[in-house]
Amino acid sequence: MKKIILLLSVAVVLFSCNKVGKDEFLITGTATGIENGKTIILESQDPTTGAIIALDTVKVENGKFEIKGKVTEPAFHTIQLESVAGQAPYGKVPFILENGEIKIAIDKDSIQKSKVSGTYSNEEYVKFNEEIKVVQKKLMDFQTQNMQAMNTAQQAQDTAVINKLMQGYSAIQEEVGAATKAKYTTYAESHPKSYISVLIVQGMANDPSADIKKTETIFNSLDESLKNTKAGKSVKTRLTEINSPAVGASAAPVGDAK
Repeated sequence: MKKIILLLSVAVVLFSCNKVGKDEFLITGTATGIENGKTIILESQDPTTGAIIALDTVKVENGKFEIKGKVTEPAFHTIQLESVAGQAPYGKVPFILENGEIKIAIDKDSIQKSKVSGTYSNEEYVKFNEEIKVVQKKLMDFQTQNMQAMNTAQQAQDTAVINKLMQGYSAIQEEVGAATKAKYTTYAESHPKSYISVLIVQGMANDPSADIKKTETIFNSLDESLKNTKAGKSVKTRLTEINSPAVGASAAPVGDAK
């Protein structure tokens, strides 16, 4: 009897800790150093026009904010902090809006350093970005190290130096581009439940140079929930188009049959 009571108690605790239900999201945010009353805007992008749409607004209170709502599938959204009068607008904090409790810690001094965590796809998004930065570091380093030399050469109209720098940049860009592409593919192959994976496969499906068989194999390995997202349905449609014969190509005249 004691064991049964203990199990029931644990179940009650677990249930009470679950703040979101099916198809719900809860954003719990911290905005340290931001005065009370400043507006936090949850934004999305119109899939047709590309325009930014404000979905919800809340006020900062004691360095915190909270947004709750319904969500049927994961999708990228942004958080925008109301700008301070006389200053340039703050940047946006990108994240994946999905079922679960999402935590966003806004860094008002450097919006790019804001932290997003709490759900699987957001945790993966953060890790993925860090891994991509490592892959692309060589290109970033080249730009940083040669920026002054390029500016000087352009001012002096020194075409020999400009061409040399451009050739060096192009060579590294090609190398990093191939490494980045390989990283994307490897990630999608090894993370079948990550929303990022279906976006990668969507890009592969629309890339004429991509291996269509590999694209199809990776897509088929994805979790069913990802296949049923807008991105997943787009991949399905694209693969069907690629695998279908061109109109009239398969309809050979009966008399031509050998």
